[in-house]
Amino acid sequence: MVVAEHTSPIKGKFLENLGFLNPHTKEKEFKAERIKYWIEKGAQCSDTVHNLLVSNGVISGPKKVVKIKKKPIEEKKEAEAEKPEEKKEEAKEAVTDEVEKNSEEAEEKKPEKKEVEKPVEVTEPKKEEKKAESASAEATADKDVKPEPEAEKKEEKKSEEKK
Repeated sequence: MVVAEHTSPIKGKFLENLGFLNPHTKEKEFKAERIKYWIEKGAQCSDTVHNLLVSNGVISGPKKVVKIKKKPIEEKKEAEAEKPEEKKEEAKEAVTDEVEKNSEEAEEKKPEKKEVEKPVEVTEPKKEEKKAESASAEATADKDVKPEPEAEKKEEKKSEEKK
C-alpha cells in the first residue's frame, strides 16, 4: 500500500510506502499512524483498500461495495460464446428479409400479361394452284382476242423490218 498522486501510473513513482498484504501467506503489515495522517490530509483510499483497512481495524466505518471488473479477455470470450446464437438468428432474419425484398422486386419488374394476338398465317399458293390460275387467266385472255394465223404474223414482221 502506497500514497501516490492520482495522475501517476499504478506501478510508478509514489510518495510513501504504508504497508503490504500477502494474500497467499496471509501476512500483513500496516503503518496505522501514517495511514491516518494521509487520510486527514485528504488522501482517498480505493474501495478495496478502504474495506481492507476497515476489516483490520485501522479505520472505522462501513465497508464500500466493490464492483469487480471483468478482464477484457473474459469479456471477449463471453461475447463470442453469445455471438454464434445471435449470429445464426440475425443471419436467418437477414436471409428472410432479403428473400422477401427480392420477391417483391421481381413481382414489380414482371410485365403485365397481355393477350397476344395470334399472327395471321400467310401461305403461298402451291405450284399446282399457280398453274391452274395462270391457265385460267390465259383462257380468259384467249376468249377476248382472236388468234391470228401464223402466216400473217410473219408477213407483218418482214414489213416492219423493211421499214
